[in-house]
Amino acid sequence: MMMFSQDAYPTRTQNSAAILARHDPVVYEHTGQEERNARLTTAQRASYEQNGFLLMPELFNQEEVAYLYDAMQSMREEFTHAGRKEVIAEPGSGEVRSIFNVHRLNEIFANLVRDPRVLNVAREILGSEVYIHQSRINYKPGFSGKEFYWHSDFETWHSEDGMPAMRALSCSILLTDNSDCNGPLMLIPGSHHHYVSCMGETPDENYKTSLKKQDVGVPDQILLRYLADMGGIKSCAGKAGSVVFFDCNTMHGSNGNITPYPRSNVFFVYNSVANQLEAPKGGLAPRPEFVATREGIAALAPQALILA
Repeated sequence: MMMFSQDAYPTRTQNSAAILARHDPVVYEHTGQEERNARLTTAQRASYEQNGFLLMPELFNQEEVAYLYDAMQSMREEFTHAGRKEVIAEPGSGEVRSIFNVHRLNEIFANLVRDPRVLNVAREILGSEVYIHQSRINYKPGFSGKEFYWHSDFETWHSEDGMPAMRALSCSILLTDNSDCNGPLMLIPGSHHHYVSCMGETPDENYKTSLKKQDVGVPDQILLRYLADMGGIKSCAGKAGSVVFFDCNTMHGSNGNITPYPRSNVFFVYNSVANQLEAPKGGLAPRPEFVATREGIAALAPQALILA
């Protein structure tokens, strides 16, 4: 008799929302190369394990930030009216909200994902070699930048992409100052220890609307309140050049930006090479390659950022 393994993280299949236990480590055991390239202190590793995120202030210097900022702006100017599928517009204003797949579209960002200051942190936490599951620039322009509602990335990646386990992390590199006022990343400390199963059937090609405004895979408000009451809410404000690493299952979101000052960050998702995507849940078709990488996967090798 053929045996089928039960999904440890079911979602979008029930009539009610639920909080389920996490079955995967947060910080994985070292397997050789990752230990030799360790960048985190014992205290930093413990903080990431406990809270589900780590802010490393001004990891990149002002010259590097200016170089990356110019590259980010050039991409926006080049792609704004190009009709590219990788470009997501803000609801209402039509301004560029995000550009996806930047590590494949731009040589500078292809180099940046390999910078040891970020790559080796990902390899250390995930305990393996890694590749880029997803990359994007989030612009959040001044006056009109819309919010990103509360969500766990893993809930979407597991359901819509078939990511098997919680062995991925996000790396947000701040390319402008992120203040408490212009819509910085907000996280719920400790929420990564709990998996929030969501209600609602996933429509075909959900990404076409969810990347602008997420309606499916949105956590229940009572469960959000429960997590926030336990862990609080942390705003990750920081100077340009700072980096936030956070677990794939950490509940996070951000407010809209009505200040005159844009909040622009480049965002990489590192996934373990041992955690490559399977078939999406519920018979869904795989999302496009620019949203979820399935092709040409190879472990990233460290390479220092080169300023041209």
